[in-house]
Amino acid sequence: MAFDRPANLEELLAQGRDGCVFCAIARGESPAWIVHSDEHTLAFMDLLPMTRGHCLVVPRRHHDDIWDLDTEAAGHVMEAATAVAHKIRRALAPAGLNLLNNNGRAADQSQFHFHIHVIPRYGRDRLLHPWERTFGDPAEIAAVADLINAATPDPDL
Repeated sequence: MAFDRPANLEELLAQGRDGCVFCAIARGESPAWIVHSDEHTLAFMDLLPMTRGHCLVVPRRHHDDIWDLDTEAAGHVMEAATAVAHKIRRALAPAGLNLLNNNGRAADQSQFHFHIHVIPRYGRDRLLHPWERTFGDPAEIAAVADLINAATPDPDL
């Protein structure tokens, strides 16, 4: 679907009913360049691409973030992300590919409809690592692993 470029990000976001532009795209009410569509998911080109071929994969049903996503929907999204990654590999022959997901404002989530970025990589490009890698303290790592292992799983998953 072709459309005019929005004047700014706020104009684009205003296109979504109930404040969710991804839901509007899934309903066909807001334009997007669709690259994958099935009963449960949709993938479309990112209007703010980090690299050539940068796509977003979303569940058709609204989920705010990973904590709002059930395992069935998560599986559908991952299957779609895999399909899109293979299509990108055949079409664009990138040197690599990142799957990226941000959850919560502190993690730079800007659209509060769960989505996975599928970002082809071509070597030196605009996408930089968001963290500096250094070895952690083994005692702290072990203590945090114990906390995670002791946590009760979500009964709804």
